[in-house]
Amino acid sequence: TEEGESSLTEITFTSSFRLFPLQLIFEKEGVYLHTNAKRSNQDTSIPGFIRIVERAGVPALEWSPLEDDGRNAPAVLFSKKDGDGGEEDTSFDPGYEPDWAVISTVKKERNTEQSSFSLTGHWAFSLPLSELYSLRRSRFSLGRNFLVLTSRGGHPLPPLHFHRGGTRELLRALHRYIILDPSPLDGRLFLAYPQDSGAQSFDRLQFLDDGGNDLVSRFIHDPYATTFGGFSKVTNFFRAALRPPESPVHSRTPQDPSLPPQSDDEPGFELITCGVELGPRPDVTRGPPLDKWEEFLDSEGRVTCPEKIKELVFRGGITPSLRKEAWKFLLGFYPWNSTAMEREDILQVKTDEYFRMKVQWKSVSEEQEMRNSLLRGYRSLIERDVNRTDRHNTFFSGNDNPGLTLLHDVLMTYCMYNFDLGYVQGMSDLLSPILFITQNEVESFWCLTGFMELVHQNFEESQEAMKQQLLQLSVLLKALDPELCDFLDSQDSGSLCFCFRWLLIWFKREFSFEDILTLWEVLWTRLPCENFHLLIACSILQSQRGELIGSDHDFNTILKHINELTMKLDLQSVLRGAEAICLQLLQCKELPVMVKQVLGLYVPSSSEEASPDSQASETQRLLSQSQEGAAASNSARGPTHP
Repeated sequence: TEEGESSLTEITFTSSFRLFPLQLIFEKEGVYLHTNAKRSNQDTSIPGFIRIVERAGVPALEWSPLEDDGRNAPAVLFSKKDGDGGEEDTSFDPGYEPDWAVISTVKKERNTEQSSFSLTGHWAFSLPLSELYSLRRSRFSLGRNFLVLTSRGGHPLPPLHFHRGGTRELLRALHRYIILDPSPLDGRLFLAYPQDSGAQSFDRLQFLDDGGNDLVSRFIHDPYATTFGGFSKVTNFFRAALRPPESPVHSRTPQDPSLPPQSDDEPGFELITCGVELGPRPDVTRGPPLDKWEEFLDSEGRVTCPEKIKELVFRGGITPSLRKEAWKFLLGFYPWNSTAMEREDILQVKTDEYFRMKVQWKSVSEEQEMRNSLLRGYRSLIERDVNRTDRHNTFFSGNDNPGLTLLHDVLMTYCMYNFDLGYVQGMSDLLSPILFITQNEVESFWCLTGFMELVHQNFEESQEAMKQQLLQLSVLLKALDPELCDFLDSQDSGSLCFCFRWLLIWFKREFSFEDILTLWEVLWTRLPCENFHLLIACSILQSQRGELIGSDHDFNTILKHINELTMKLDLQSVLRGAEAICLQLLQCKELPVMVKQVLGLYVPSSSEEASPDSQASETQRLLSQSQEGAAASNSARGPTHP
């Protein structure tokens, strides 16, 4: 394609179909393709034709722009070797930063090996119907439909927007060659099968342009698996749930050749609610920060009611003068039930252990390090990141600042503590607030190890934990705001990759330094549910829905808009929104299983699943805990002795 017009992979052209005549089966004008054009003066909405054609008896679905009638264009195949990457968007230069640091550089990679998906120049495409895997239809509040098609290789085509209607006619024409079998769990998602596969007839799809009574709209769950770099791929359906008891069921097993291929390394499928009545979102108030500490200690210095402290911290944070002490408990440096004397012993043991590890890297000679590329790489990354971490803060500003030396030494020692993980860009962002509060090398190190216990998987090379969190975020957002999800899907942003930085370093770059101190101590309480940080991300996204939906944002401008939220978000408003979302979900009587799993309400064991009674009691426990937390912030702040 021409420079700046496509983010898809490079294509190799052949002309295997050039000599075969084209037979036009179906044609519809007014079908727009929304691109991710780099240059701001380019039109990102391209009008065109959608067609079903036969070339040499092979039916295919084709789209071509209005300026090219496309009827005599050859079907152009492309392939890509493993390891080839897509073109990287560099529409604005953030300066030297790691890949995640500025949410504006996202590679669009497609593994297209063994795919029959076809492209022609200027965004046109051709897909043999035998290669069509799934079709998803969505609608905006403005009434326009769009379709997302996915090939059997798992490659989504750019969303097709039907500005003048016509999806019903297209689907009827497709039914001449294939059967579109609806998911029982999402009325908008259909699998494509050959005509002889035994799937049910098109008459039962109820797939109307006007969004009428969809047969499957009553279903609660929505299977929607997404990979980090693209649109959805559905990997499992319980198709029998759609049919009445007397209807024959055509079973498909993983060995059935009529099933679309499934990759063992896919992260699986996620169930996302569709049409669940969540009920009203309650109003939430925040409380004052924890401002007393000694009153919560008994005569031996033991914390008598850690749960109450956590509730107060969740509700209002911690007053600055108490952070140095309270953080050491929240991050596991001191056990909650330890006495003052025991804590003195712990500090001595931890100090000795820290300096033993520090000596290990300090004693490595330059000659030794030249033969240790891993340690040399860790040191290089640390030195580079230390010089640009929170330099606006007086504790780290200026040249030859002792704070920078401490930052460097603690990170190098962590490499000795966890050499398999070592140092990964972003870890300096986690340490700097801790070091600022403790202003102590040993205490900051062990608090960092406690923090890393919560987030170390974020930094693993496979990025599986980050992919899983993005999937979980999709689960929650789909339950809370399906329309916003549809919009993001339509702009190739359904992967939520622009949230990567948020989740990686817990919003460190999104809020002011002082706000991050409050946000992190709130998150360290692990209240009011698991994965509360994902609800914070949902709160931010929903606060921006008015700016996104109904605008002309495309993939690039969505990334740019999210990136420019940095330092513009109100923390207290975001926290109130996240807690209100949590309460809204907890109060839902028909909360889908996948949402419960994300919130920690339902985790079935390998041998048995939790009973409905146990699920209900766990939901009620968390709901009561959150509601009682609000009351605790206004209660007397003295200790409650057992």
